This record gives sequence, C-alpha cells and structure tokens, in this order.
Amino acid sequence: MKIISWNINGVRSAHKGGYVEKIFNLSPDILCLQEVKADPHQVPDEIREPLGYFSYFFPSSTKKGYSGVAVYTKIKPERTENGIGIKKFDEQGRMQTLFFKNFVLINVYIPNGGSKTADLNFKFEFFELFLKKVIELKKKYKNVIFCGDINVAHKEIDIARPKENQNHIGFLPEERAWVDKVIAHGYVDTFRYFNPNRANVYTYWDQITYARDRNVGWRIDYFFVNKEFIKNVKKSEILNNIYGSDHCPVLLEIQNP
Repeated sequence: MKIISWNINGVRSAHKGGYVEKIFNLSPDILCLQEVKADPHQVPDEIREPLGYFSYFFPSSTKKGYSGVAVYTKIKPERTENGIGIKKFDEQGRMQTLFFKNFVLINVYIPNGGSKTADLNFKFEFFELFLKKVIELKKKYKNVIFCGDINVAHKEIDIARPKENQNHIGFLPEERAWVDKVIAHGYVDTFRYFNPNRANVYTYWDQITYARDRNVGWRIDYFFVNKEFIKNVKKSEILNNIYGSDHCPVLLEIQNP
C-alpha cells in the first residue's frame, strides 16, 4: 500500500499547472493533502471526485483560501472524523482522522506559528492537543499513522542552515523538543528510520529566495508510525523531483497488517 502526503499550497493552482494529475499518476492508494485552500465546490469534478477514489475535504470555515486538508483513498474507510475537537483549531481545517480496518490514519497541517491567525502560542497549544490525541488513539486502536506538514525541522541534519535558524520559528528548541516527546511516546519518524544519516534532503524551500534551486531547505513534512507498526513499513521516501508547491510530497509504503 502506497500513501503520499503533500502540502500542495493551493490545490486549484496546482491543478492548473498539471501537478495534481502528476501525483495521481503515481497511483497512491491514499493521498493526503495539506493547505488545500479551497472548498470542495471550488474545485473541478476531476479533482473533487477523481475516478477510483473516495474523497474527503475539511476546509477552513472562517478564512477562505487558507489552510484546509483533504484525503483521497482507493479504500473506503470505516469512518472519518474532522478536527481535533476545539473550535478555534477546527474552523481552520487542520486535521482529519480516517479509520481503516487495520490502522488509523491522521492527516494534519500543524500551524506554522508565525502568523496572526496561528501564532506561536496557538501552535504549542495545538501541539499538546495533537499529541494527546495520538496517544489516546494508540491506546484504543492497534496501529496509528500520522502524516503531514508538521512545521518543525527536528534535527540539524533536517535543515540546510541550522546555525542561522536556531532562533527562527520552525527550528526553535521548544518545537524540536515536542518532536522528541512524540518519539518518546513510541512514534517513529519513518524517513529517519530508513535514512539515519542522509543529509541535504528537504521537503520545503522558500519560494521568494528561489531556495529550491540551491537546495536551501527544511525537512518539515513527515510520516510517523507507532513503533510496533514499523515492521510493516517497507519504504519511506521524499519525492523531491515533484514540483508544484513550495513543499514536495513524501511517501510511505506499507505492508497492510
């Protein structure tokens, strides 16, 4: 089973550029998108309901053209849930949970922490609620996968210029410590599990400075699984040859238990 996660930075613009079709050409069993920036009725039929997929959108309800997540899946989930249970977060469309027979999948867009609508306090509050949620899900269900734009580069190897960014949002010690806490609670960063020392591989680049051309990037998009499930993970890759956003997709290939 192939799962792809991508902060698409606007599904409508990506569709106009032909990039959505390219990701579907990879035939993922499940595709998780963040920063969709559109309601379902704002996208054409072939993107709202692509052939062969069930689609689930959770857009921002208060600010149009902002945030929002979506999941496309060839396998119909047993049920789905939108949100984390707190209005100020859920009205921004940041999290979906899909319950499949053998695992729970969370698609999440964690706040950046540097905007008026999602400042650093907002981010840390979301962090704690989200961790509580995944811990609860693990207690109730056997296997949990979560993916998306976490908006934190965890280690120095995950960022091109760690010294210059040590006081910048996205690489603050407190943010990195939260990822440590996630791992301490039994979750595995799948890319680092398979690539412990691989450097110069990122998932986000600043567009204004053309940072992708120079590969001055950040690895802030992840797949995490509970440690008991890692034996079912066959591959975890960064698809940095795919364009269409300031992020590139990440891929998880699993053997369904």
